[in-house]
Amino acid sequence: MPYFVYKISPPSLLTHIETKDHYRDARTLVRRLRREQPSAETFQYRMVFADSQAEAEKLLSKPRDDRVIGED
Repeated sequence: MPYFVYKISPPSLLTHIETKDHYRDARTLVRRLRREQPSAETFQYRMVFADSQAEAEKLLSKPRDDRVIGED
């Protein structure tokens, strides 16, 4: 399965940047894009592992649950 790299602009506007076959290549691309991003911009770059571009967009559009670390 490939890795899809997206630019996410408010309000949840997804723009496909590139598709990579290897995690390391996708991670390097996302890190470079984040580093080159002007600090005043409100968009973010994300990478997702999915079967297809449609599935990747579905995963990125779904709100993420709050992470629970430890017990209450």
